[in-house]
Amino acid sequence: MVGDHGVTAEGISAYPSEVTAQMVCNFLRGGAAINVLARHVGARVVVVDIGVAQELEPHPDLLSRKVALGTGNMACGPAMSREEALRAVEVGIEVVEGELPEGVDIVGTGDMGIGNTTASSAVVAALTGAPVAQVTGRGTGISDKQLGHKVEVIKRALMVNQPDPHDPLDVLAKVGGFEIGGIAGVILGAAARRIPVVLNGFISGAAALIAVGLAPQVRGYLIAAHQSVEVGHHLVLERLGLDPLLDFNLRLGEGTGAALGICLVEAAVKILTEMATFTEAGVAQALE
Repeated sequence: MVGDHGVTAEGISAYPSEVTAQMVCNFLRGGAAINVLARHVGARVVVVDIGVAQELEPHPDLLSRKVALGTGNMACGPAMSREEALRAVEVGIEVVEGELPEGVDIVGTGDMGIGNTTASSAVVAALTGAPVAQVTGRGTGISDKQLGHKVEVIKRALMVNQPDPHDPLDVLAKVGGFEIGGIAGVILGAAARRIPVVLNGFISGAAALIAVGLAPQVRGYLIAAHQSVEVGHHLVLERLGLDPLLDFNLRLGEGTGAALGICLVEAAVKILTEMATFTEAGVAQALE
């Protein structure tokens, strides 16, 4: 899921927002890290423009489901309307439904969007009540000074918008992102079809908090691929009741952690279904 964030106008990222669209082109060319690891594990990459801040050239492998040309600047007002937030979630559900004819037995989440760790930190702070500084990391690798500024921007966004922690859709609308809403929809759509979802990192975790807030029963379909270096991810996984499979100090994952997680899930399933028991293998039982 790919979307842009108006809050980048506040200087909270080390990279300009134009990088979002540039990375979409890289995904479509098959040259990004997620493409490499998806090929390795035998997964297909589905690229969804849910809110890139510019019109992208049509491509046979690009799903154009744009809700808007990026979100608004949440430091000055709501990131999106409630209707747009609902539409973003619906897009995620629709994408899962659209992939079912191709065959889907497991889903991994991935994202791209300059500024989305800022939005995710705001979502996590709003939903958990945790201090902003406790859930805000360096994203694209910003300096100490930039990190302090990022924390202040998020605090301002929460103060300006007053998102309701008991209403996940309100939180998404006021301080979230289109790709966050889209991933929440993917989780809901997959769980409705009894398909497990391997969560990537911090952005996917924020989306999962929204999805679980909307439908608590989806929690049982979630698998945490890894522990992100983003400082708020530990709290997110704790709230979701999930233990990460891996801890590789991953950052800017694009879904790469989820791809690696899918590999482990597939291995575990094969052990359950293909490995012989001691009885089947004719191995003697333990001594009394």
